[in-house]
Amino acid sequence: MKFEKVINILGWVASITAIIMYVAYIPQIINNINGVKGSPIQPLATAINTALWVIYALFKKERDIPLALCNGVGTIFGIITFLTAL
Repeated sequence: MKFEKVINILGWVASITAIIMYVAYIPQIINNINGVKGSPIQPLATAINTALWVIYALFKKERDIPLALCNGVGTIFGIITFLTAL
C-alpha cells in the first residue's frame, strides 16, 4: 500500500474519531438541559478551536474536506453544549 493512501485512510479514521469525541457532548447537553449544568468553558474553547480549523481547512490552497467536516461537527456540538451550560 502506498504511503499517500495510508495517510488518506489515517485522515478519515482521525476524522471519524474526532466526530465520536464531539458527539460525546450529548450526555452533557442532556444534563445541562435537565438542570445539572456543566462548565461552559471547555465547550466554548472547543467551538472556537474547531471553527478555526474549519476556516483553515476550507481556505488553504488545497481544501481539506475531512478536516473541515469533522471540525464542523465539533463547532456545532461545542456551541450547543456551551449555550445549554449557561
